[in-house]
Amino acid sequence: MKGLSLATPGERLNVLCLGAHSDDIEIGAGGALLEWIARGVKVEATWCVFSAPGQRGEEAETSARSFLQGAASARIELQQFRDGYFPVEREPIKEWMQDLSRRFTPDVVLTHKSDDAHQDHRLVSELTWNAFRDQVVLEYEIPKWDGDLGRPNVYVPLTAATLAKKLELLELHFATQHGKDWFDPETFQGLARLRGMECRAPERYAEGFVARKILLA
Repeated sequence: MKGLSLATPGERLNVLCLGAHSDDIEIGAGGALLEWIARGVKVEATWCVFSAPGQRGEEAETSARSFLQGAASARIELQQFRDGYFPVEREPIKEWMQDLSRRFTPDVVLTHKSDDAHQDHRLVSELTWNAFRDQVVLEYEIPKWDGDLGRPNVYVPLTAATLAKKLELLELHFATQHGKDWFDPETFQGLARLRGMECRAPERYAEGFVARKILLA
């Protein structure tokens, strides 16, 4: 299958990364970001986490800086909306999302899947589409107990080295999550292997995304 590139080595790619919680962006799209940077794309990243209080905020900050090492530019914004209560905090979350859309005009927005089982994730996805109507939006997936993995239609192949780095950084930066039975390298590597199989990735691994609308020029 012929691959389509968002940017070639040496080109700039302005990426807005949206995650409801600390570790969401890293799990869902961390490999793609690492891969683009490793290939020589000049990634200009704005990294926004909606719920990152206390220690989770510290984890989000240090992890984002590690994943974006080598990027052309990196801006990190952390908020403290209440985990698990995004639907009842809809108005201030929407106001913040609209403010982002006034301040940034990205080429690509990375956000949650619209049908994600987590209510916070669904709201971030919904508001992403409200605020960013003229951008490429790629919705990433988060493995979890709910078993809501779907059928991606866009894939970013990962080298074995990129996947290894993603797994290393997840293990390094998110000590608060180590007690969760789904948060381990086997889970993330297994999903990457399945997505790699689905797109016949050269080095067997990939991240999967959903794109509702793509313009071919």
